[in-house]
Amino acid sequence: MANTYTQIHIQAVFAVQNRISLIQSTWEDELYKYISSMVAKYDHKVLQINGMPDHVHLLMGFRPTQALSELMKELKEDSSKWINTRGFVNGKFSWQAGYGAFSYSKDQVPRVIRYIQNQEDHHKRQSFLEEYEELLKIHEIEYDQRYIFKSIE
Repeated sequence: MANTYTQIHIQAVFAVQNRISLIQSTWEDELYKYISSMVAKYDHKVLQINGMPDHVHLLMGFRPTQALSELMKELKEDSSKWINTRGFVNGKFSWQAGYGAFSYSKDQVPRVIRYIQNQEDHHKRQSFLEEYEELLKIHEIEYDQRYIFKSIE
């Protein structure tokens, strides 16, 4: 759209169904490349992607040409199909319902990139649930404890 100028940086966080550690190091790079190509297909830009076996962090430059909820739905559905088609897991792979999305100013982007790059070290000190609740609190997002990503009990 002519005369529309934006600078929107979004970190999306989403988890494997039941927080099972299914994302293996043998194929995680392929997964991140696939998700990145999907983000680009919708004319957004991946600034950093990384995660752990049970969740993914995606920082992107987001264009207001699409609803974030629509993009996340497409990313999760298509990447689940991609994983299942390749037989990377025994049984059926799926992402847990929902996601977290957090916005950042341009001057915060380098710090968030480093944070996402260092997920493995970070999770030696803090669990995913602790990390996720901290993000919600930092961004002053009200939440219902019943709907926070849960692991299998």
